[in-house]
Amino acid sequence: MDIRAAVDAIGLAVDAVGVGVIVAAIAIAGFGFARGLRRGDTFGSSYRRLRQSIGQGVLLGLELLVAGDIIRTVVIAPTFTSVGVLAVIVLVRTFLSFSLDVELTGRWPWQSASTPE
Repeated sequence: MDIRAAVDAIGLAVDAVGVGVIVAAIAIAGFGFARGLRRGDTFGSSYRRLRQSIGQGVLLGLELLVAGDIIRTVVIAPTFTSVGVLAVIVLVRTFLSFSLDVELTGRWPWQSASTPE
């Protein structure tokens, strides 16, 4: 196996782990939601925990997907076109990550937790 095939396989494996993390987070959050309702928690608090758990899983999965894209694009075929496509993908995923982080915490990532709102 040559180096390009090995790096491509590593990139695909990182992508697969990223997708697996997202799917596992959804499943685990769903079970937690059902368990919370069965325990007698209010729907609102269970739903809030569900959204936060899914959001955290999606954030971690997006980070892994970006890493897989970087590995495959920059290491295997660093052309201007492929790097441009990678830049757009990273930009979109970064925007999604910031949006999810604001949704989960209620503040921008660079704001401290004690900053008045």
